[in-house]
Amino acid sequence: MIDIKPEKGQLLIAEPALTGDVSFNRSVVLLAEHNGEGSVGFILNKPLEYQIGDLIPEIKVPFQVFNGGPVEQDNLYFIHKVPHLISNSIEISDGIFWGGEFDITINLINNKVISENDIRFFLGYSGWSSLQLDQELTSKSWIVVKNEYQSNIIQKSSNAFWKEKIAELGGNYLIWSNAPENPNLN
Repeated sequence: MIDIKPEKGQLLIAEPALTGDVSFNRSVVLLAEHNGEGSVGFILNKPLEYQIGDLIPEIKVPFQVFNGGPVEQDNLYFIHKVPHLISNSIEISDGIFWGGEFDITINLINNKVISENDIRFFLGYSGWSSLQLDQELTSKSWIVVKNEYQSNIIQKSSNAFWKEKIAELGGNYLIWSNAPENPNLN
């Protein structure tokens, strides 16, 4: 198996052994930051039943909202690929940006300048304290893979994403790609 060190912009694939973890079971996380102080990421494949207008009534376009992780789930975050339109964005890597001027973002969405292919919203984020992610990697909770999709990660299908990534790993992971989410249903 490939042993890649975590860096911002890479993906964390939840090991199949994380089946008991409510937040991270079958998760694919985009690392938005990874340094000596800790790590921040957003779960890409856990859509919620909310549309952005349910949370921000000023937004009239029905964009899906995702569960970004178990930390600060009362806060809204977003990643995007249009930094030329949204000022004060922070580059994650490969044309993916985090945050920016929210009032400008609302205006651009309502005027249909930004589409769902350009931006993804999250309630909460995934966070790890200093060395916590390294410990979880050592205990085989995560697999680090390069983000081959670059900025197109925003458009990536959410429902089958973990299954696709696990199948790509091959070997013993292939059997897990077709296992039911709840093994009791087998």
